[in-house]
Amino acid sequence: MSGIYIHIPFCKQACHYCDFHFSTSMKKKDEMVLALAKEIAIRKTESDSEIETIYFGGGTPSFLTNYEINFLISEVYKNYKVVENPEITLEANPDDLSAERILELSKSPINRLSIGIQSFYEEDLKMMNRAHNSAEAKKCLEEATKYFDNISLDLIYGIPGMSDEMWRHNIQTALDFGIPHISSYALTVEPKTALSKLIQTGKVAEPQDEVASNHFMILVETLQKNGFIHYELSNFGKEKYFSKNNSAYWLGKKYIGIGPSAHSYDGEKRGWNIANNSLYLKAIQNNELPIETEILTVSDRYNEYIMTGLRTIWGVSLERIEKEFGSEYLNYLLEQAQKFLKDDLLSIENNILKPTLKGKFLTDGIASDLFYLNLDE
Repeated sequence: MSGIYIHIPFCKQACHYCDFHFSTSMKKKDEMVLALAKEIAIRKTESDSEIETIYFGGGTPSFLTNYEINFLISEVYKNYKVVENPEITLEANPDDLSAERILELSKSPINRLSIGIQSFYEEDLKMMNRAHNSAEAKKCLEEATKYFDNISLDLIYGIPGMSDEMWRHNIQTALDFGIPHISSYALTVEPKTALSKLIQTGKVAEPQDEVASNHFMILVETLQKNGFIHYELSNFGKEKYFSKNNSAYWLGKKYIGIGPSAHSYDGEKRGWNIANNSLYLKAIQNNELPIETEILTVSDRYNEYIMTGLRTIWGVSLERIEKEFGSEYLNYLLEQAQKFLKDDLLSIENNILKPTLKGKFLTDGIASDLFYLNLDE
């Protein structure tokens, strides 16, 4: 089984914290949709397995019309073998989800919505330069839950000025709508973003790790009490509502990334399309793929498995490490893990290495300490 990710590189306006590839100019939108369709066709020979998931990410995919979305889905069906009931996700912003639009989408092949709420507080949305307001966020969830069962929403924690009480209120508001999946991330300051400049000039306070760590623990505790499974560091789902698309990434399944800046993985090599709309369009129009690839070394694959395994409920299988990478890697991993096992940040149960509750918030840092560099090069 494999998946197709389609990157829609357009946004109404730039969120202050975002460093993804997008453009706020719509001049080339029609051209881009045709180029995406063409890339879907050009790359059909890359998949010999059935497509299980189709995911529209961005940017802001809800910026496309229903006709454009349906056209791209039909191109996937035309060029690939697709399973009977694929998970087809559309990332959407509340300001694009009017009652009429939600009704239209419910009649399309889209069967999962991932809605970028981020916060239900007006001051947070303004600080992040989101295009929607708090009333729109609630209104769109009210409408979306009438027609869609499988909905995920994004929430950001660790926002400067957000108290624990405000954070609990954000989580509770999502729960009150009966949402079965929540993706939640700490506000991070990426270089060259507007947020980075606002902090440098003293207009916005810098996010504090201690606040984010506390918000994370509140999130884990509250959602688990409400029947959610913490199946990946930033993702919580009720049973049968895990994101199949994202789970495929974490479990090392193959996927094809369509569109500028989209990434692909075939089990042996990783590829990424050029992050420039004009150069992407030019290449596709010349029947060329604007993609760079790298063959993953044994240590690359080991490091990726450590990173994704520790972030998920499935953990890192010590048996798999030995079988796939050899005893040298297993011995190295156990040696490096000792200090974290001693400090109760990692645990080993049934031959599976996982972070403890205490270690979860520190997972990415712990993983990087377990990486093995240049072992086979």
